Amino acid sequence: MPDQTRIVSPGSGDRRVRTTDGVELQVPEGWILLPPGDAGWTRRVKAGGPTWTVKEKKGRRTFSKGVWAPKDRVEETKRILDAERATDAYAKRKMRDQMRRQEKQAVYVGDFYGAVLSFLNFHETFNDDAQKMATLVTTHATPVGSGTVARTERIPIEQRAESAVIAWLRHQTTAYDHMKIARVKGKRREVRRMLAEESRKLLSRYRRGEAVERDHCPLQTALDSASVPSSNRDSLDAQD
Repeated sequence: MPDQTRIVSPGSGDRRVRTTDGVELQVPEGWILLPPGDAGWTRRVKAGGPTWTVKEKKGRRTFSKGVWAPKDRVEETKRILDAERATDAYAKRKMRDQMRRQEKQAVYVGDFYGAVLSFLNFHETFNDDAQKMATLVTTHATPVGSGTVARTERIPIEQRAESAVIAWLRHQTTAYDHMKIARVKGKRREVRRMLAEESRKLLSRYRRGEAVERDHCPLQTALDSASVPSSNRDSLDAQD
């Protein structure tokens, strides 16, 4: 069986795994577990022959637990990779790649900020509030690796912006974080829908330009208590 590449899950012991069919297997002799974290090393090991990739599902998310592969291959690919990474050419390529990623991220942050502003669509009376809120939502939602809806590409940026705003309001203007929600299937989703409706009603007041009692408005309280790092504020202001 070590001649087959497999996707497996953790088994009942340290060197046991379970196939997608539910069959438990013993890890072959001479194989070691390459931990996750170095994508280049993992790719090289996988390209060299059969491997068993360990994935574990928790809730809706799937986590990598590493790759089982022959010890000799794992160590040899690491030796070759380390030698390549020690060269000046590699360092320069890494620098160029990093700069490209930073530029791409900066463009996305600006686009997302604009999408949030468009979704808020506050009356001109509340322009300052809209800009501060858009900055806060963007700063929270867009960091690489944050795992927020803003990082997914499965839905249009306009929908990402809307979801990010509603999520921010849920945590900043409601008691959601302190609620004791019964562990009943669908209950948390129901609570979120109810709070989202309340958040939309709050936003509609700002869109219509209605008078707001600043001392009693949950959005104003959230905005007044939040601070925006100057570096983030300046970079987003530059997008205007």
